[in-house]
Amino acid sequence: MSAFKPLVFSGVQPTGNLHLGNYLGAIKKFVALQEQSDCIYCVVDLHSLTAQLVYQDLGDQTRSITAAFLASGIDPKKHIVFNQSRVIQHAELAWIFNCVARIGWMYRMTQFKDKAGKDRENASLGLLAYPSLMAADILLYRATHVPVGEDQKQHLELTRDIAQKFNNDFSERIAALGVGVEMKIGEETVNGYFPITEPVIGGPAARIMSLRDGSKKMSKSDPSDLSRINLTDDADTISKKIRKAKTDPEALPSELDGLESRPEAENLVGIYAGLAEISKADVLKEYGGQQFSVFKPALADLAVEKLAPIASEMRRIEGDRAYVDAVLKDGGDRARAIAEGTMKTVRDIIGLLQD
Repeated sequence: MSAFKPLVFSGVQPTGNLHLGNYLGAIKKFVALQEQSDCIYCVVDLHSLTAQLVYQDLGDQTRSITAAFLASGIDPKKHIVFNQSRVIQHAELAWIFNCVARIGWMYRMTQFKDKAGKDRENASLGLLAYPSLMAADILLYRATHVPVGEDQKQHLELTRDIAQKFNNDFSERIAALGVGVEMKIGEETVNGYFPITEPVIGGPAARIMSLRDGSKKMSKSDPSDLSRINLTDDADTISKKIRKAKTDPEALPSELDGLESRPEAENLVGIYAGLAEISKADVLKEYGGQQFSVFKPALADLAVEKLAPIASEMRRIEGDRAYVDAVLKDGGDRARAIAEGTMKTVRDIIGLLQD
């Protein structure tokens, strides 16, 4: 093998309604990436179990995320869209990676510290091992690139560490089986079966903050619905939420430096930039010196123009449950075919007996 085939992988948890932050930070990027790469997009329903084990509507939430993918423009015929639990190899590779990863690596994960809090001893083992499953999600398809937000960069670094350790530990075996790619790791050349996956980060609105508090990330779990724009919101609701978004009394600055120490202003400018696909600097060129009484209506009109059609299409697709299930089944079958090939080779590499 001479090189890894370029492939993009990413996943979204089916917990709560998707919002503007998910769209600008992830799904919009998914749509753009499919024009230049082979892509696999996954609804990571197994990951949702780290938040709670039993959901009354996990299946419907999975369908809703799928509908958002499709409504936003992801093509399930050219690319793969599926839910994680259809492909049992995710869990199998995660166990192997649990044995590759070090406990210290897991304890350093910021999200585990944040979610476990002071009651760490009562946190589930799944919450601690979550990044190992994420690594398995990515490397099961030997994905070369993953679009990630700022809060997932550390998990992708761990994915890279796991791939590097596996490649180092089994370099000779990988070479003997003829299934690897020569790669430089530091000063050493090893034969790697897994790529050292690269992050895809960027865009003017990679991190969207709450409409009520510019210091907090926009979140599904915020008790105030006014803190976020849901992808299912209609035009009137979108406009209302932007009108009520927290701001400060100053006019918008003409330069980016003027947004420092003004988190709400910076957030709204970033949202406009992300929706319009321009830079924050370009937004300020147009609206610098203007009051929010001018900027907010312009932002509301733009948000309605971009998001209301997605909401309408989501509702239409969600109403066709048989179609959504067929997309997930077809995607699951195609993903499983790739996963079975990967796991057969992994079992050969580590010496597990198999049929």
